Amino acid sequence: MNNHTVSIRINGTEYRVKERSTILEAINHNKLPHPQICYVPEVDPIQTCDTCIVEADGKLIRSCSTLVSDGMNIELSSPRAKEAQTEAMDRLLENHLLYCTVCDNNNGNCTLHNTAELMEIEHQKYPYKPKVDPSEVDMSHPFYRYDPNQCVACGQCVEVCQNLQVNETLSIDWEAERPRVIWDDGTLINESSCVSCGQCVSVCPCNALMEKSMLGEAGFMSGIKKDLLDPMISLIKEVEPGYSGIFAVSEVEASMRETRTKKTKTVCTFCGVGCSFEVWTKGRKILKVQPSQGPVNGISTCVKGKFGWDFVNSEQRLTKPLIRQGDHFVETTWEEALDLMASKMGAIKHTYGGNALGFISSSKYTNEENYLMQKLARQVFQTNNVDNCSRYCQSPASWGLQQTTGIGGDSGTIQDLAHAGLVILVGCAPAEGHPVLATRIKRAHKLHGQKLISVDLRKHEMAERADLFIRPKQGTDYVWLTAVAKYMIDNNLHNPAFIHEHVNFYSEYLQKIEPYTLEFAEKETGIAKETLIQVAQMIHEADGTAICWGMGVTQNIAGSYTSSAIANLLLITGNMMRPGAGAYPLRGHNNVQGASDMGTMPDIFPGYQKVTDDAVRAKFEKAYGVEISGVRGLDNIEMLAAIGRGELKGMYISGEEMAWVDADSNHTQDMLANVEFLVVQDVFLSKTAQFADIILPAVPSLEKEGTFTNTERRVQRLYQALEPLGESKPDWWIFSQVAKRMGFDWNYSHPSEIFAEMASLTPFFSQCNYDLLEGWNSFHWGSLDGSNTPLLHSNGFNFPDKKARLARFDYVQPIVFPAEFDLTLNNGRLLEHFHEGNMTTKSAGIQLKLPQVFVEVSHDLAKARGIQDGSLVRLESPYGAIKLRVVVTDRVNGKDIYVPMHSSSHDTAINLLTGGAVDVITHTPAYKQVKVRMQVLEVDGDNPLPSINPRNKKRHPQNGVEAARKWNRPGYVSLVDQN
Repeated sequence: MNNHTVSIRINGTEYRVKERSTILEAINHNKLPHPQICYVPEVDPIQTCDTCIVEADGKLIRSCSTLVSDGMNIELSSPRAKEAQTEAMDRLLENHLLYCTVCDNNNGNCTLHNTAELMEIEHQKYPYKPKVDPSEVDMSHPFYRYDPNQCVACGQCVEVCQNLQVNETLSIDWEAERPRVIWDDGTLINESSCVSCGQCVSVCPCNALMEKSMLGEAGFMSGIKKDLLDPMISLIKEVEPGYSGIFAVSEVEASMRETRTKKTKTVCTFCGVGCSFEVWTKGRKILKVQPSQGPVNGISTCVKGKFGWDFVNSEQRLTKPLIRQGDHFVETTWEEALDLMASKMGAIKHTYGGNALGFISSSKYTNEENYLMQKLARQVFQTNNVDNCSRYCQSPASWGLQQTTGIGGDSGTIQDLAHAGLVILVGCAPAEGHPVLATRIKRAHKLHGQKLISVDLRKHEMAERADLFIRPKQGTDYVWLTAVAKYMIDNNLHNPAFIHEHVNFYSEYLQKIEPYTLEFAEKETGIAKETLIQVAQMIHEADGTAICWGMGVTQNIAGSYTSSAIANLLLITGNMMRPGAGAYPLRGHNNVQGASDMGTMPDIFPGYQKVTDDAVRAKFEKAYGVEISGVRGLDNIEMLAAIGRGELKGMYISGEEMAWVDADSNHTQDMLANVEFLVVQDVFLSKTAQFADIILPAVPSLEKEGTFTNTERRVQRLYQALEPLGESKPDWWIFSQVAKRMGFDWNYSHPSEIFAEMASLTPFFSQCNYDLLEGWNSFHWGSLDGSNTPLLHSNGFNFPDKKARLARFDYVQPIVFPAEFDLTLNNGRLLEHFHEGNMTTKSAGIQLKLPQVFVEVSHDLAKARGIQDGSLVRLESPYGAIKLRVVVTDRVNGKDIYVPMHSSSHDTAINLLTGGAVDVITHTPAYKQVKVRMQVLEVDGDNPLPSINPRNKKRHPQNGVEAARKWNRPGYVSLVDQN
């Protein structure tokens, strides 16, 4: 990082500023007011508005794109600069009708309004002229609208779409008589390639792009009907010159809005990227989600984080405790429900012991709630039978990294992914599963020379963008990874110095990988030797290699071994212990990392402290005042088996949809039906809850406080935006009440007290607290001294000698199915929906874009089976069968098929097909190792993928807003001095 400074003068005052910063960065760093309509710090200078012009060393220049130089003399408001700035603003206002007082965007943060006020604009030099008929306002999209008559063509929306989100949908038609923003080639928004990320809406400096949820809701005077609104606007315009008086009125109205519009910082409840933003609420109405300062995402969101919160106010929310009476549930009081729960679970513990009970925690819970769940199991019920859904996805990745580096977490941050010379994606589709993380890779790849390799059965967006896309045979990633490592060592493309200084078991590793020749890898994986050599060369030539992987790796019978093979490859090439490199297992749920960090697993306490470690266990026994078994408990897979054997008598399942998420759903549901006593705690009446004896109504993240930990190991606070709906309660409160009825008065009054207790027992978190996490601040765990650790292993690996350990395992071949099951079934997420869909299916807008689950089949398979888009087929595995409509696509190849996981219907749920095989180490179900056969039920039918889904559209990439096209327009008069 360049810390050199230069001396400049601004308005006669001397400042020391960073070398190679722009003039505008220097102005803003020193908090000097200055107009800057089109400025977006997260992207390159847009240079379309010219309001930021300054006079520097006698020349008029754009401050946003001009670098400082030592001794530079800058005047912000010289007569020439002021004249240019005013002319630039007048050119903008010609395109915008100022009706701030009755505008839904008059919330104190309208850049256009604030800049006009800052510049003391009293009238418009160029009268406002509408671009289109008012009927042409584009209202087609379910989530936002575009009003070209209010658009000032600043290009912020285009720049973030093209070069930050990199979906490449928006552009400005600079050659039109009146330039305006267009989607693709000029189509309606809802018929374009727009993925509804909402970044364009978030950065719009006026009201041209607006969330539909804001329209008619934000202001005291907004929502007025047109026949009354138009005369009011005309009246306002008649007072010109004299905007300052009108602005004063709008300021008063904006201040009034603060009394009823609540703005609450929260952390996203969907994937593991950990986006944070303000949620704006009016009563229980969610007006908008506004990203701004999030340490992970900044101004970025995806469709779910920006628009997917309808579930919070769904009529399907649980609002009262329920008790089963026969085949029905009846509402009851909290006292009765908790008393009955304590009585039943207490009786099981008394009769059979604590190990006759099982506890399942949730990746949707806060860290504090996960901590209490494991404490409830271990202190109150004296069992280590506690687990969470990381068992289904991240456990193999964590285990593989623990064996090799000592810590099972991401090597660095998402910024490191953006700075890597090469990113390799293995068995993951981040543009669908981790969209904001994907934007950082897409931006680096498009603009900064980053290379990208995608390795997957299915061609997704990142595969389409990749420099190299590889389709291995399912379940063979361990082989090609090890073969590439061997080839690099054999050809001196590795890093011997790093290995000698930082790595153990190298000679043993060399013996273990001897069989993994390129010839063997080609035969086993189907990847050509030349391709594997190309991978090795790209790793060798890159300035830092980062490998991301997901469920395509971990959900196999040897996902743990494959994860260790990824770490091995990074270690032998020296791609650890440095920025812009390392291992990045992408966590799927918002707090699946935190759930494991907090010890909701059968063999660990919080902070990955081993249950079998006598000293660690003694520490927790002292804190909890009970004896704790040193024997590993049951994981969630083993709990179901124990029900079948009659050994597990009761379960407490919190925030987990086991009925649809566990492999072999038919078997899972049979076990849930057979357990003697089941308590389910959830936001909705899930399928799992339908098997319960007691259902406890919990609250979603917007209705409570706490912390989440994202895929980077980053801990962030979330604040309560809404009151709990009905009689639903925060999960931490519910756990405390259960404990109290069992004789343990925890007496917590706020989640901060829970976090403090956890941190006092957990070295990784010993220096973290709620004060440190205040507001937008965050903390990365990863050092045993408890310090903030964005980059792991900078002082050595987490072993006594500080050296990493090369893992040495044998290849485990994929499961063999009977020949009649001839199709390889792949499965995973799609962009619009999250996991089984319990939250996102409550959004009408998301459902409009992706209303149903389907099966993707290749063109070759469709031709061979005589099927087409919309055909109805039956897929059958040894474990069950489902019926789905077909989408024919080149995203899948040959006899590979793909089924999204976002279904909780007994006709279409993917886990009715997945089976009982598990990872050899962690028991993670081998969801990806499934073979099925297909029966054609109907040839003709409607395509299940709507025509308005962006997958059906073509993107229109360009290099940002392309402002030079504006400057080259006939008649354009430049406001800056030409060199």
